[in-house]
Amino acid sequence: MSSQALRKRYVRLRALAVVLVPMTVFAQSPTPVTLRDAIAAARSDNPDLHVFQFELKAADATGRQAALRPALEVGVTLDNFGGTGEAGALKSAQATLQLSQLIELGGRRDARLSTATAHRDTVVVAQQAAELDVLAEVSRRFIGVLSLQEQQLVAQRATALAEATLTASDARVRAAKSPHVERDRAAVALDRARVDESTIASRLEAARLQLAALWGDDRPLIGGHPFGPVAGDLYASPEVDDLAGLICKYKSNPDFLRFATAERLRDAELRLAATQRRADITVGAGVTRIQGTSGVGLVAGFSMPLFSGRRAQPYIDEATARKDAVGAERDAAFIRASAAIASLHRELGSARATLQALDSTIQPRMEEALSETEYAFERGRYSYLELIDAQREYLNVRRARIEAGERVQLLATEIERLTAVPLSPQ
Repeated sequence: MSSQALRKRYVRLRALAVVLVPMTVFAQSPTPVTLRDAIAAARSDNPDLHVFQFELKAADATGRQAALRPALEVGVTLDNFGGTGEAGALKSAQATLQLSQLIELGGRRDARLSTATAHRDTVVVAQQAAELDVLAEVSRRFIGVLSLQEQQLVAQRATALAEATLTASDARVRAAKSPHVERDRAAVALDRARVDESTIASRLEAARLQLAALWGDDRPLIGGHPFGPVAGDLYASPEVDDLAGLICKYKSNPDFLRFATAERLRDAELRLAATQRRADITVGAGVTRIQGTSGVGLVAGFSMPLFSGRRAQPYIDEATARKDAVGAERDAAFIRASAAIASLHRELGSARATLQALDSTIQPRMEEALSETEYAFERGRYSYLELIDAQREYLNVRRARIEAGERVQLLATEIERLTAVPLSPQ
């Protein structure tokens, strides 16, 4: 076989080794955790989401309170006692027993019920928005773990390259083809690579703990199994709608829907305030003992506040202002969200182009260049510095690919959070 054929075969084998590294790393790992697993666990057990169970119970109790009618009241009145003369004794006292009932007018009870229902709707929308926040944070931390796993592979690859370089340098030194300092430099490079690998392993473990904390576990456990690697494609490029479509989807986001529920709540509060224009009345009836005789008499009466319409106006003005403020807040929020979506859409396009270039041309060429440099170094054609430069450039390209993939996924996550619609990978 010719030297040219040997060289090409060597390059192919080196490229195949790069592809096989991830497979050997995960072959003996525990059951992988997918993003779907993490999202299901967080949706079920996230401590922050549990709070809304009690908020909804409180809102239901508020609704039951609003449905209550005014309670029937009982009163006892004792007249003509404790005075002077004959009134100083209880023999002149006159007792009256009376039952009274407040009668609500102007649809006040219905308005109160509408307000309680609208308040519960705001709690439901707030729960949906909080769930989106939690799931977006799950995605961010999951992507962080996935990125660190890829960085760990690169660190392991760097260690393997450093070990191979040290072996080759040792052989060259023993053959008197290189100075002894070359072997020392290779040994130092290997030590640094091992330190970097250990550091990334520690960061990865911390990231796993942070991810597990989102479903209320301070240990990296899911389903009773050790939390090993996460399973996902850091380099999948999601399909994205045009900008107008994304902005339109924002209107289905609970962050935006909460303005509609807030408007309904303010409408209900305005109707409730308007009912104060018509005063409630209190009616009562009872019996009174007629002192000095053996008989009793009936009593009846009613009462109502005066000038209710005038007193109700400040409450109506307040409710009207709060309702108008919701519309202004909605318009401002839509403008801010539209600008944010436009910026994210532009950045995502740039990040996808960078990732595609790294995948399709830059990394394959660097892998081939490294293999050729290693082949030439082992045969004494290239120096140690040329080999180290090739290794450094190769590792930098792989790290740049990881950064580009992570950026694409994080930008997609932010767009999903704003549109409340997951993007589909290509």
